Amino acid sequence: MIKSLSFILSCWALFSCSQSSENLSHYFTYPDSLEAAGVKMIPISTPKGNFKVWTKRFGNNPKIKILLLHGGPAMTHEYMECFQTFFQREGFEFYEYDQLGSYYSDQPSDSTLWKTERFVEEVEQVRKAIGADQSNFYILGNSWGGILGMEYALKYQKNLKGLLISNMVASAPEYGKYAETVLAKQMDPKVLAEIRALEAKKDFNNPRYMELLIPNFYHEHICRLKEWPDALNRSLKHANNSIYVQMQGPSEFGISGLLATWDIKNRLKEIYVPTLMIGAKYDTMDPKAMEEQSKMVQNGSYLYCPKGSHLAMWDDQKIYMNGVISFIKKVNRE
Repeated sequence: MIKSLSFILSCWALFSCSQSSENLSHYFTYPDSLEAAGVKMIPISTPKGNFKVWTKRFGNNPKIKILLLHGGPAMTHEYMECFQTFFQREGFEFYEYDQLGSYYSDQPSDSTLWKTERFVEEVEQVRKAIGADQSNFYILGNSWGGILGMEYALKYQKNLKGLLISNMVASAPEYGKYAETVLAKQMDPKVLAEIRALEAKKDFNNPRYMELLIPNFYHEHICRLKEWPDALNRSLKHANNSIYVQMQGPSEFGISGLLATWDIKNRLKEIYVPTLMIGAKYDTMDPKAMEEQSKMVQNGSYLYCPKGSHLAMWDDQKIYMNGVISFIKKVNRE
């Protein structure tokens, strides 16, 4: 009996090792490409020609493929590197990705490319390239990436398994109103007056503008950590400001660029895939609006980060990551 049990356990161990080795053999690499630590430049077709976008794959899980959509527009994947340890521990397959125009991808000069509709088509091309479909494809979009995620779902949700919208409301005008009536009033009146004076002169390149914004706005509502993570600093350093200003606008109080009138709130009811809306107490986005949005989609959930701001994945990390991981696991079981 003991010998039989020993034999069975030995066979199980060998089988487990062979299975584990098989899974790990393509952990970072694509079977049909050179080993490049998971990095792949994916070809993208646009109305203005063909370009390439940077992606990096982690993991090998045919049941869960997560595409991370960074904010900005035209920030980089770098500030989302914090997902690496959390998602790898769970065995998720996920992809970091610099959208077209961002630092690690091609940066064409044609300004007509910076439209939400074109970015949606780009995401769809990336989805096809990574081999994701409705059985395993999750999008997690933060800030502008949340806009992109919602827009993608409205057109291509038939290809989605789950949607996670992190710190982004569904209406730019409502965001502007919240910034004006709530966030601005929380600031020292003298500081706010000086910021407004610089904005009135359109003197956004004045060093004083950022000197005022960083301690009084960014550290209050963007990331509340006393020392900002290296990944966030790199992402800010590599941001493409020309695209950011064109789409977001130069001011941090609301959106004044091409996205100024963006509003899909009345279309949220069309989203039927399981959706997690993530809000945070100190966010630039109204957390109550995020909770409301979770009730407007057909199959929504809400995650609240009581210590977090716009980058709650950093400054309320445990609550944020536990909630995100629980949601993905729940959807995967359904």
